[in-house]
Formats: sequence, C-alpha cells, structure tokens
Amino acid sequence: MTGLVSIGAIPAEFTWVGEPAGVTMEGQVLTLAGSALTDWFIDPGSGTATLNAAAALCSLPGDFQVSARVEVDFASTFDAGAIVLWHEDAHWAKLAFEYSPQRKPMVVSVVTRGESDDCNSIEVASDSIWLRASRIGSAHAFHASHDGQHWQFVRHFRLNATGEARVGFEVQSPKGDGCTARFSDFAYTGATLSDLRDGS
Repeated sequence: MTGLVSIGAIPAEFTWVGEPAGVTMEGQVLTLAGSALTDWFIDPGSGTATLNAAAALCSLPGDFQVSARVEVDFASTFDAGAIVLWHEDAHWAKLAFEYSPQRKPMVVSVVTRGESDDCNSIEVASDSIWLRASRIGSAHAFHASHDGQHWQFVRHFRLNATGEARVGFEVQSPKGDGCTARFSDFAYTGATLSDLRDGS
C-alpha cells in the first residue's frame, strides 16, 4: 500500500482505503491522483455500489474539526477532491469539491447509511474551496468556506454505525480517465463546534 508522509497539522497516523494512482507530500501540500472510473457511491435506486476511490484516513479521539483547502484539476463529470468520514463500506460520508454535469465546480455532500443520500450545495466561482468535517458527540457536520475563515453550513447527520468514523481526504473520477486533487492549509482542533449554523 502506498505510504503517506504525516500531515503536521493533524496529530494522527494516516492509512489508506483504496490505492491512489499517485501521492506526494511537498511541504504541507498533499497531492492525490485518482485512477479512472473511481468513486464512493451506493446508488439508492439500484443498490449498485462503487467503492474503489482512494482515501487517506486517520483516527481522531472525541470531538474535532478538520479542514483543508481543496483544488481539483477538473476534466470529467464528477471529478472531485473530498474530505471524508469513513466507518466501513456501508457507512461513510464525503464533502466534495466536484465537477457538475453543467461543468460547474460545486460543493456536494453524500451521506451513506446502506445507500447514498446525495445533495448538491453551492456553486464555486474560484479554483479552490475550504472544506471542513466536524464530530459533535455522536453526530457529524460538514461546512464549506471561500476564505477558510467564514463557514457555510452544508449538512448535519449521523452515520448510525458502531464506533468512531475515521476522517481524511479522497480523490475520485467516476466517469473520467483520472483526477488530481491538492489539499493544503490543513487545520485541526479538538474543540467542539460551538454553533452549527454559522460554523463558529
């Protein structure tokens, strides 16, 4: 399995679900290359599961907030870089900077509890977005930010799985020949999110 240099801002050891096409860590910029036809998605209509995207994951105790700035070399529909929460194949969630069928970068969230609940959020006019995942007791929250300071609420949910989900970073190219995503400006705190709606 591909190795990963530690991310200094996040005090944990990372391991892999899936195998990336490539990975580099230069300074505090993590670059992940995803292979063709890779995704995390369990179709709520057919039940068809695609769970072959690569993600670097770590375990963190208690409540936390983990964020990163995400840039993606978009080429094909649904290419994305994401911050993710992973328990096991049937219980996971991702907050993605994703290329829509309308060829617009968007913030998209997917929560999976046996099947995937997929929801588009905001269009993004710039070439990057900050994404954040938080644990709040037995629940989680997703937020997005244009500047890494002011956060917009995206989703509040439970995974309904026993034990704590790991958190990390994923790259995917469901319809394309591969995708590269860069993650930077990492931040971690063990503090509980105090205001879910305004993200503070």
